[in-house]
Amino acid sequence: MSSDSKKFLTFEEVSKHNKTEDLWLIISGKVYDVTPFMDDHPGGDEVLLSSTGKDATSDFEDVGHSDTTRDMMHQYFIGEIDSSTVPTKRTYVPPQQPAYNPDKTPDFVMNILQFLVPILILCVALVVRRYNKKE
Repeated sequence: MSSDSKKFLTFEEVSKHNKTEDLWLIISGKVYDVTPFMDDHPGGDEVLLSSTGKDATSDFEDVGHSDTTRDMMHQYFIGEIDSSTVPTKRTYVPPQQPAYNPDKTPDFVMNILQFLVPILILCVALVVRRYNKKE
């Protein structure tokens, strides 16, 4: 394909090709029809199928493919992705949760109990000691 006749594909269009019989991947801004390669892929077809519906560049690069593999990709190239149609990545923001309090008692009650319980234990120990000395 010459640089003058670049074919641009939308993310929506590429996402429709997500089955074993018809599989397109987006890698480094380019779209590849890897359907003929499904049976020959060393990682199996599940690996390729799991990379559909998204930009598979990270998946591809994380494996560390060889130069031979990169050269082989040219035969599967069908066009470039229109980057304006690719959904932006959202960073995960965990939902705000209240502090863990299993018995749901207010914090000020817990603070008072933390102060009173040791004093109560000390008082009981003093009463027991005084009671044992009288005998």
